[in-house]
Amino acid sequence: MALTIRDVAREAKVSTATVSHVLNNTGQVSGKTRRHVLSVVRRLGYFPNAHARNLAWRSSRTLGMIFSDIENPFFPEVIRSFETRARQIGYEVILSDTNYDPALVRRATEKMLEHHVRGVAVMTSEANPQLMDEIYQRRIAVTFLDLGLVRRYVSNLRIDYFSGIQQVVKHLFQLGHRQMIFAGERPSLNSNTARRQAFIQCTKALGLDPGPTLLGDLRFEGGVAAALSILKLKPRPTAVVAVNDLTAVGLIKGFTQAGLRVPEDISVTGFDKTHLADYITPSITTVDIHPDWLGRIAADSLHELSTADEHMGKEYSIPAELIVKASTGPVPSRSSREEDLAQVAADLRFGT
Repeated sequence: MALTIRDVAREAKVSTATVSHVLNNTGQVSGKTRRHVLSVVRRLGYFPNAHARNLAWRSSRTLGMIFSDIENPFFPEVIRSFETRARQIGYEVILSDTNYDPALVRRATEKMLEHHVRGVAVMTSEANPQLMDEIYQRRIAVTFLDLGLVRRYVSNLRIDYFSGIQQVVKHLFQLGHRQMIFAGERPSLNSNTARRQAFIQCTKALGLDPGPTLLGDLRFEGGVAAALSILKLKPRPTAVVAVNDLTAVGLIKGFTQAGLRVPEDISVTGFDKTHLADYITPSITTVDIHPDWLGRIAADSLHELSTADEHMGKEYSIPAELIVKASTGPVPSRSSREEDLAQVAADLRFGT
């Protein structure tokens, strides 16, 4: 016998009206009550009006996207291409920003279910597998960025991070750099870890020391903080490989404030190829992972997953391409200027 809203209300010890308000996001319901009701809904496996929901799913023309950080210029570029392509093929789009917070992933997942999306693109590394299974069990198409195990209703976009970092390290090595460092590691993010591990592997393959780990938040402020940390290192690296373009911008800001010139005194590279890389001075040498392709392919893959007879997912390979700009140059030679820069580092070290 199918569960009803009364069964949920009885189990949760609330009124049917409260359950209805929670499920439809209407009325005044406290956060504590809402969380309690939703936990009961999940435990019972209740899915209201199953027949009507199935009809709604089949006729739904909505796709969703869950992403990590709207302030990172990489994601607006992905979102723009996703929305453009979705509308071209007849879909509306809803979005949810997790702000790198795993707790917000649950709310984002619930939001997608509440809107009866036909498919959702998960562009974040904080995705909880259990939550994603809730979407999968509803036979909703899902396309992941780097995290997906391809199966029915699930596709994956795979970026070649290793190739991108390898191109960066080779470029810097050919310019004469032998002291490089990676800036902006955030171990909780798979895409970040993949870039850091690629850097370690590539530098070691050239007989170089990858240097210490510099943590970061993938944002501008993290880049500024990393620059100050790098200035205190002895010997100071001649090149910095940033985890993304936003970190690279922060690095350039931090180095410039300390009196260093980029790239005359130190080279900086980014990753993601956002428009930001071209708009600052100097323009940033970066790795293009084609955010416009990612959004477009994500929309197309969700449409294909939800409409194909077998609903079988695919693996999509996204290439990485080095784009050389003005932020990298030959390794600097020692000069009297080095003494000035050493004094800057000393001042920073002793807080003067």
